[in-house]
Amino acid sequence: MRAFRAALDAVLPERLIPEAVAGMETHGPAVVLGAGKGAAAMAAAFHAHWRAPVRGFVVTRYGHGLKQGEDSGAIEIVEAGHPSPDESSVAAGRRLLEIARGEAPDERLFFLVSGGGSALASAPVAGIGLGDKRDAANYLMHAGANIKEINCVRKHLSALKGGRLAVAAHPAPVTTWAISDVPGDDLGDIASGPTIPDRSTQADAIAVLERYGYPKPEALLPVLSDPRNESPKPGDPAFAGDEAALIGSASTALAAAGDLLRAEGYELLMLGDDLDAEAEFLGREHAGLAREQLRAGRRLAILSGGETRVVLSRTGGRGGRNLVYLSGLALELDGCPGIYALAADTDGIDGQGDHAGGIVLPSTLALGARRGVSLETQLAEHDSYTFFDTCDLLIRTGPTRTNVNDFRLILCHP
Repeated sequence: MRAFRAALDAVLPERLIPEAVAGMETHGPAVVLGAGKGAAAMAAAFHAHWRAPVRGFVVTRYGHGLKQGEDSGAIEIVEAGHPSPDESSVAAGRRLLEIARGEAPDERLFFLVSGGGSALASAPVAGIGLGDKRDAANYLMHAGANIKEINCVRKHLSALKGGRLAVAAHPAPVTTWAISDVPGDDLGDIASGPTIPDRSTQADAIAVLERYGYPKPEALLPVLSDPRNESPKPGDPAFAGDEAALIGSASTALAAAGDLLRAEGYELLMLGDDLDAEAEFLGREHAGLAREQLRAGRRLAILSGGETRVVLSRTGGRGGRNLVYLSGLALELDGCPGIYALAADTDGIDGQGDHAGGIVLPSTLALGARRGVSLETQLAEHDSYTFFDTCDLLIRTGPTRTNVNDFRLILCHP
């Protein structure tokens, strides 16, 4: 847990935003807009360290607002739905566009973005409703589409995403500071890139829907076939003078955890910060790798990040991609002594539960048997939560107000 805590501490907005502000040569009146699970914390840190008047508006997930004692000044903070947008998300999307269009000439516009913003700020393009947009995104999530594919569709159904917020602010330049939750750290995929020019096309969005067999294309095809709805592309003069910087990512978190683990005497094997395979498959693959390292006699820490995928064949269970990953790993290890693992989402919420993730011990399967619960059965029913909860193997952090996606650690003790 100390390694996970070190990873989280490295990507908290109250650490990242002051560093970004310190890099600015001048401070003048500013307008701050933002969306994401870290938006409230980012806004409070900006207000605390910017040495000039600041106003603005940010939207975050329910329960991820200001902590006691924090102050965002004249930056208004609202909360909305995630992972599915709700009417508060639509109201937030409208408000972001309204403020972007009304910036005063002497104000500098900042956009503070973190993971989760795609759902939290929603502005369906004319011709579709919130339900149409929400149904498409939810279907793709459950079908196992990766985040780039999901966001491609979101961008082309939105009047806000895919660079359109920056277009609304034009000719005012926009400075974007991003905490990345997407594998590969493409700024255009973080919250579906409201201020970043879009390289994908309407044809790409249609292809994604066809690839996963979306059952209601007739509701979306008229919008996706209308060239007036194409997203703004790189080179568009609307982005002239804009700046964008990544201020925190999975690599930041993994590096901090790695430093702690090396100090504890572990060798380190870093598998990457952008893994996006199917969760159970990846867990089983990592179990095999851990066995090999254990047989080689290495006292080793295996670290990885990214965003795995889960394909749901039914609904009604509870869990999340990190518990599915751990389930595959535990079943493949089958009680192998000397291997311990942790997997958790850095935002504090794995899936839609009250947990960030969980841990696996050599005794995990035996513990389940003693308590009358089978991991194999619960995994097949998409209810891995029940197993880990019954065995007291869940990690509960509450909202962390940051998000650099999944953190996975395997310790091998020969």
